[in-house]
Amino acid sequence: MNRIQRLRRDQSGMSLIFIGLGMMAFVAASMLAIDVGMLMTARSQAQNSADSGALAGATALLYDSYTDRSASGPAVTSAIRASQTNNVMSGQVSVTPADVQFLMGPTTGQMDRVKVSVRRTASRGNPVATMIARYFGMANTDIGATATAEAAPANAMSCVKPFTIPDKWREVGNPPWNSMSSTYDAYDNKGQPLPASKADVYVPANQTGYTGYTLNDVGTPLTIRAGTGNQINPSMYFSLAMTNDTGGSDYRNNIMQCNKTHYHWGETEVLEPGNMMGPTVQGITDLIAQDPGAHWVQSAGPKGQVQNSQGQMITTSPRIFPIPLYDPAYYDAGKRNGRTADLKTANWICFFADHVSSNDIVGIIVPCRGEYDKNGPAPNNASPRAIRLVQ
Repeated sequence: MNRIQRLRRDQSGMSLIFIGLGMMAFVAASMLAIDVGMLMTARSQAQNSADSGALAGATALLYDSYTDRSASGPAVTSAIRASQTNNVMSGQVSVTPADVQFLMGPTTGQMDRVKVSVRRTASRGNPVATMIARYFGMANTDIGATATAEAAPANAMSCVKPFTIPDKWREVGNPPWNSMSSTYDAYDNKGQPLPASKADVYVPANQTGYTGYTLNDVGTPLTIRAGTGNQINPSMYFSLAMTNDTGGSDYRNNIMQCNKTHYHWGETEVLEPGNMMGPTVQGITDLIAQDPGAHWVQSAGPKGQVQNSQGQMITTSPRIFPIPLYDPAYYDAGKRNGRTADLKTANWICFFADHVSSNDIVGIIVPCRGEYDKNGPAPNNASPRAIRLVQ
């Protein structure tokens, strides 16, 4: 009887119960720390994958084809390839053409956004395996992420060259518009408006019916020549004074190097006094010498592309640079009022300098990547596109 009473009062086994409960709490905490930490890492990696895919898709819209949004088009295939290059927990994500969507920009009304969804899920056959939770009946879990990037109109450019040509207009008086021989004529010699049947028309990039250069002009050959007098001819350039630089030496350096000053749509431009034909040709010749292997291949891509000496597509080179376009109607109005130096930035094109012929610069219009900042609006029809994540 005494033995039974002693056993009943004996509390030596209670420690085992507390140890057991403590072990359960420790395992639960370990599961939380290890698996939740692993899932957070997987979620971050999935977001990186989606971000890469969206940016690649938007970049392909600009550099490959802005109109091909098919399942086999460059935007979709580039988005898928970039997403799958970024693994999640050492496993490839699942991305199908249906996971790449094209969305309309809220301000542009254009399908310039690319949304990419990446998944590692049981339904796709590639869930993420757990480490500790599997012992509690959860062998794997689903991970996914989405990202949206855009190739939206830009309102700013840097590394522009110090010369400008007119934006395109609708040639009414002597159609069709020709880059070598057309001239902008909306008024007669007395400053009176020409009749509608003869007056050339320019519609700015911030208005419906824009007449200027667009991404459709990529691949178009263009020869640039020094301007003579105040004639508005598509191929004739006016030299510009940039920032506080003046004179031939500064002008040439701004061609040979990248002037990182930001220039914005709608800003007025300042003409460089004097004949800058020599420094222009010398500066372009130097740019070509900096990358002699770059060349244009007409048969590559939808509209051709610039390639390096190894035959690989390139989008950056000293020979690829933005040229500001001036508003021909604004300049023409200045001429008629005695203000022959009135130039206003209407848009930009990017130009691949192929070669110099005498005093002419011969090249190709190429896709143009611009920038977006808060110092003014971006016209919906701007040729340069700013590539950025928006979600």
